[in-house]
Amino acid sequence: MAKESTKTRGELIDKVVKIRRCAAVVKGGRRFSFAAMVVVGDTHGKVGWGYGKANEVPPSVEKAVKQATRSLVQIPLVDGTIPHTIQGHYGAGRVILVPAGPGTGVIAGAAVRAVCEAVGIHNILTKSFGTNNPISIVKATFQALEQLRTQQEVELLRGVSLS
Repeated sequence: MAKESTKTRGELIDKVVKIRRCAAVVKGGRRFSFAAMVVVGDTHGKVGWGYGKANEVPPSVEKAVKQATRSLVQIPLVDGTIPHTIQGHYGAGRVILVPAGPGTGVIAGAAVRAVCEAVGIHNILTKSFGTNNPISIVKATFQALEQLRTQQEVELLRGVSLS
């Protein structure tokens, strides 16, 4: 049950990446529970993800949004794209993110696109390998984005000038 929706809460936008339904068989029939994966961002470099579970869909989404807003991280952006090519992995999922020139747009699958749009990336090329599980892909994308460094940060860390 993949569902792509966008809501605005104050200055943060949230995108539902995946809603999963689980069935427990009990004496009276099946009892369903739901799990939601949500990405939250301010479209200016801050982004977070959350995973919430409940017996109904809206409470599970709310729990995921609450967790995502607590886990916001700052991502360095350069002219609407990322500073350099980066690769991230989580479990069997691998994601490659390549910066792109203006006018390219977001070339990505649904899970990576949700993260890129929430963080505020307008031009990027991506490719995912290994698994097509949206939850693993989102985690791999975050793992990659957290490794990004601007040129100034690299110069400061190395103590040299790169220009």
